Amino acid sequence: MTFITDIVSTYVHEAHVSAIKDMAILSAKIEGAASLTWGLPSFRTPEYIRQGVKRYLDEDVDAGKYTLPDGLLELRELVAAQHKAETGIDVNADDHVMISAGNMQGLNTLFHTMLDPGDEIILTDPCFASHIQQIDLFSGTPVYWPLDENNNWSLNIDLLPDLITDKTQAIVLVSPSNPTGKIFSKEELIRVGEIAKQHNILIIIDDPYSDFVYENRQKHFNLASVEAFKEHIVYLYSFSKSYAMSGWRLSYMVMPAELKHEALKVHDATMICAPRISQLAGIVALSQASSHKQEFNVILKSRRELICQRLDHLPHVFCNQKPEGAYYVFPKIIAPHTSSTDFAIDLLNNARVAVTPGSAFGPSGEHHVRMAYCVDEDTINLAFDRMEKYFKVK
Repeated sequence: MTFITDIVSTYVHEAHVSAIKDMAILSAKIEGAASLTWGLPSFRTPEYIRQGVKRYLDEDVDAGKYTLPDGLLELRELVAAQHKAETGIDVNADDHVMISAGNMQGLNTLFHTMLDPGDEIILTDPCFASHIQQIDLFSGTPVYWPLDENNNWSLNIDLLPDLITDKTQAIVLVSPSNPTGKIFSKEELIRVGEIAKQHNILIIIDDPYSDFVYENRQKHFNLASVEAFKEHIVYLYSFSKSYAMSGWRLSYMVMPAELKHEALKVHDATMICAPRISQLAGIVALSQASSHKQEFNVILKSRRELICQRLDHLPHVFCNQKPEGAYYVFPKIIAPHTSSTDFAIDLLNNARVAVTPGSAFGPSGEHHVRMAYCVDEDTINLAFDRMEKYFKVK
């Protein structure tokens, strides 16, 4: 098989499957493993969306066909209206909105559009593991912006200007953050916007979790709501979490018109369009009122309390800061260990509990693990029952 290695791109050959998926794959091979790895909501896609899609399948003769590359006009217009309602910013469905197959594919399109070899993207550290992978695969360079762990993973604005070079293309922000659950403050985000505008670089807002902020609704701020930054922001919203539509692969991007013109070339060449059936589901999701987000919030807030309580019973193993949003905890490993990866593998093999090693989320993530509490309560309790038993024995 040596010739295969020779013909594979160096960037692909040296890349790795996301540690999140890697641990999920490993845990699937261990019978009865309690998995806290994957940010996969336990919720079913809401009934009104499922029923609406059934109606489309019965009545829409085009339901199984392609759409135009940037998506169905009806959905794009709903997105423009939604964006206006949430941010106060007017955008044009034709000029600024593109439908993508999840934020992952949207970001893939953006990085492909923006990156020449050696170009840089600034990522908060820790950050979402797949952002690192995608930048590496397009021969770009991830530049890590360390968060302040001693201040509950806040942005350290003073460090940002020195990270910007003539190779910097964009800063990626996720708030609430994956993996820490931190909500970045309005003051911090406004300052990031000012710095980005001053240096004429983009801010990419990857937003899967803004609907999950629990008691912190007033704290959450969407930087895309600042008119002065409109030409410097790409906003990506995913249906995966808030609408329990992870498998439908649907999201939207709101971006400057010139960038959409360029990104559409990549999107068309690699995807043609997001699946039409998923876009129809998006039309249903955005055109009808629903209380499911509030219901999800209540359940996830309860699960957050549960997992934090269970972590408190393992003070000799973990030190934890309570997340403000999203649905992850990112405790520091206090127990003796050599690396977060070795710790996670040992925990899986010997306690049948799967977590994601923190090193996957950037240099500052080492000596931490990420645990997802979007799983059901029984899985959380089973995982912690096993960890309490395992670490008591040790």
